[in-house]
Amino acid sequence: MTQQLEEKNLYPLLFEPIYKEVMWGGTKLASELNRELPKTEVPIGESWEIVDRDGDISVVENGSFKGKNLRELIETYGHDLVGEKFAHKRFPLLVKIIDAKKRLSLQVHPDKNTCKKLPSAEPKTEMWYIMSADKGAKIFAGLNHKSTMRRFMDTYQSTVVEECLQISKSVPGDAYFITSGTVHAIGAGNLLLEIQENSDTTFRISDWGRVGTDGKPRELHVEEAMQSIHFTQRTSPKISGVIGTVTHNRKFPLVQYCQFFHIDDLRLAKNWNDNTCSSGFHILTAVNNDIKVGNGDVQVEVKRGRNCLIPSAFGKYTIFVKEGTETTVIKTKI
Repeated sequence: MTQQLEEKNLYPLLFEPIYKEVMWGGTKLASELNRELPKTEVPIGESWEIVDRDGDISVVENGSFKGKNLRELIETYGHDLVGEKFAHKRFPLLVKIIDAKKRLSLQVHPDKNTCKKLPSAEPKTEMWYIMSADKGAKIFAGLNHKSTMRRFMDTYQSTVVEECLQISKSVPGDAYFITSGTVHAIGAGNLLLEIQENSDTTFRISDWGRVGTDGKPRELHVEEAMQSIHFTQRTSPKISGVIGTVTHNRKFPLVQYCQFFHIDDLRLAKNWNDNTCSSGFHILTAVNNDIKVGNGDVQVEVKRGRNCLIPSAFGKYTIFVKEGTETTVIKTKI
């Protein structure tokens, strides 16, 4: 039975990042976000910020729950932590920071219907928010209007497949809503926030002719990918970012009409008051500046590039920012 708790028992939670070694990883987590990374032979390309999967479960790093993992908290606090709409045993989202020094594979994630035909597959819709990008960095997301299924299948094994894709210049502040079935690849030079369904199913279509750390080509999943791609979907996934700065607070919806998550881009010149209303958790990502989050009883510092989970039962809270400098905060809820 879920333990009944008062609001004061729960507080804004920070979690220890889980770092992933990948051949395409970069150095921006350290150089731009001031992370102290583990020394590894293979680069660090992903920081799993909030996750609840077998083998990868986030552990609290602040306050009285320090050392407890996310799954334990959900089992103990249930709706007080995640909200009334929560109907799963696992946390419904997976939050990552991706640091791509090299281009990622061309890939696709299946939707719910496709997963019924593919054993052990999980559906996955995600959003990318560009935190920073090198000059010339690109995002590959979606098939363009010139592409045909035959043209794509004839070219996916070579770089000619780029002629079938929607390609955008990477601009900090831009976002991409990648629904299940959308062909995509993160280009080299991108540092981005990824909010996604709690899934780890990815079907590689092409790895651009590369080999892995063992000198062999990485596994492709062409048959599964072809079953997953929505070839008739040509809508642009791109959500153009905010232009200009002002001296008052602004809120810009990024993802509104998604059953898995809702995301806002907050541009804050002053402190921002909010409320979970006990209807669900909030996740706050400090994009360009440090912030503090809390109320009169408790305040938690959130460093640039870090993510903070506000429990559903926490209720009213304030995002404290340094006045005079516009601070970007990505707010995610279900």
